[in-house]
Amino acid sequence: MLFLAVVYAVLMNFVDESKNFTIEKEINYPVEKVFPQFNNLQNFARWNAFFSEDQNMGYQFFSPYEGIGSSMSYRDLKNSSNFGEIYIRYENPLHTLRYQLFEGKHNSPYLIDIKFKGENEKTKITWIIHTPKQPFLKRSLNLVTEDYIAENIDKSMKNLFTILGNKVDKEEQRKNLKFDSLMVENVQSQLLLGINVTTKNVKDALFKSIVMNHNKVLNFVTMDLAKRSDEYGEPVMITDADNFKDKEVSYFYGVPLSKKVVISDNNFIFKTLSASRNYVIYYQGSYAGRIKPIQQLLLKAKKDSLKSGDLQQTFLEQPDEENKAVIKLSLPVFK
Repeated sequence: MLFLAVVYAVLMNFVDESKNFTIEKEINYPVEKVFPQFNNLQNFARWNAFFSEDQNMGYQFFSPYEGIGSSMSYRDLKNSSNFGEIYIRYENPLHTLRYQLFEGKHNSPYLIDIKFKGENEKTKITWIIHTPKQPFLKRSLNLVTEDYIAENIDKSMKNLFTILGNKVDKEEQRKNLKFDSLMVENVQSQLLLGINVTTKNVKDALFKSIVMNHNKVLNFVTMDLAKRSDEYGEPVMITDADNFKDKEVSYFYGVPLSKKVVISDNNFIFKTLSASRNYVIYYQGSYAGRIKPIQQLLLKAKKDSLKSGDLQQTFLEQPDEENKAVIKLSLPVFK
């Protein structure tokens, strides 16, 4: 033991008592949408993995609730030693923020400067982190701190991308939509939470089933899981592309979430949509009228000698009136 202590002492002489490091990230949203997710600590705590990964974390927020002078405290309800406070000490709107993060009973904080640079519709985010001084016997923590923080920032940026994706104004989306035109999109993978359903395909029975199960999924996500509207995406229905001909239709109906959560109701399951290249048509009209654009997608895949996967129907408006459906029809294609 004495030998190990001597070796540790020698090694720690080469380890700094604190560390400074910089991490750069880029996100495909304008700075006007990104910055409010950082200077409002209630927003910040929802997507920052340091806080959001722990389901037992409790928070208190103190006014002002955004900008310089705002603060929050956090505490792990099952681990009394895990608590702390974070403050916004400086703000240059849309450009710079400085946080102070105090962990536990430590008097020396982390200093975190974040710089934002808008570039067209993207934002470059630079995290400049200065760790607190560590006493000699704990200096080895500085050997792993940078990797730990970098990993948390990676997770956080993915969470932020998902939240911002769900926050985009629907009105702005509609302005850019070209209905009834066949397009090609490369889409990222999605995690869906929903239910499997089989129903009769006669008259309006299918649409009534969709309405009922839409309400069932949304109620579970918003009531049981307490998710807010910007924490889940637009509902997606997955079916065989040509099952509109069948007497019965089986489908999965779910909403995108950023990560898996514990669910107690066995009626609900998670389903992963893999990243893919999709043929897409945006459609509005009666739900029965979707059959023609679906046939267009299938015919295009056949002409291009491509195989196709299950059809994805994303409901851009809540399905409540059969004659006023607004749907994104997506057909994954591959060789």
